[in-house]
Amino acid sequence: MSDDDSTNENDDTVSADGPSDENVGDVNVGGDSAEAEGPTENENTDVAEAGEPTDDKVVEEGPKSQSLPEALDKFQIELPAQVVEQLDLYCRVLWEWNTKLNLTRHTDYDTFVARDVVDTLMLSELLAPDEEVLDIGSGGGVPGITLGIIRPDLSIGLAESVGKKAEVLNDIVSQVRVPQAVFAERAESLLEEFRYDALTCRAVGPLWKICKWFEPHWGAFRRLLAIKGPKWVDERKEARHRGFLNKAEMRKASEYIMPGTESRSFILKLWRKGTPEPTPEIPD
Repeated sequence: MSDDDSTNENDDTVSADGPSDENVGDVNVGGDSAEAEGPTENENTDVAEAGEPTDDKVVEEGPKSQSLPEALDKFQIELPAQVVEQLDLYCRVLWEWNTKLNLTRHTDYDTFVARDVVDTLMLSELLAPDEEVLDIGSGGGVPGITLGIIRPDLSIGLAESVGKKAEVLNDIVSQVRVPQAVFAERAESLLEEFRYDALTCRAVGPLWKICKWFEPHWGAFRRLLAIKGPKWVDERKEARHRGFLNKAEMRKASEYIMPGTESRSFILKLWRKGTPEPTPEIPD
């Protein structure tokens, strides 16, 4: 199918043959980020790519929260005390490393909650209990480490090919006590040997690049969940134009408002063309 005026942001299921007409409902929560050159080289810091969620001057009204519980209360998010404690420790360890190596732009509690926690919570709703997950281009650890804290039932590996960042990830998971394996290599290499229920990513590159990277590996995982910004439709057109959606189906799995803005974030689900849509059993 060629791209034309009939294609719009309300199209949910996409393949080389075209989209369906189902719509995803709104959820009033948030998104973020930036791009790097490869699926395991996520800068996740300064320059947001066209299709990635952006900060959009979020949470600038009023004084900044001085603690994680205060920020969570501001955005009306309730989490178990142990989860809050681990997330707070993660923030402190990450921000300390960030003074030495550029890992994140989200260096205050409000932005961390409105972007990183919200994205992680929305992503967690799409994963069934005890699934095997590989986070691509983990960078500073979002969503991989934050997902592991919020959903300890999941088995999550972190793929980060930049050696210094992989070392940082190892230190963070050790200090925060999240039982996650860190792989200092590209995700494509891991898929030559391992199989996963889901791949996750945020701000690793446009859709055409993601589809290109994993074109030979669609059989090595059931689905890929990509957090994207409002220009994902443009990315889809580019991926189609380059022919990289010929081997994949795609559905808009989640759509939600970024807190403090009028912008929306999206989670796209991609899976191998010609196979049934992966629909894991997720408890209410």
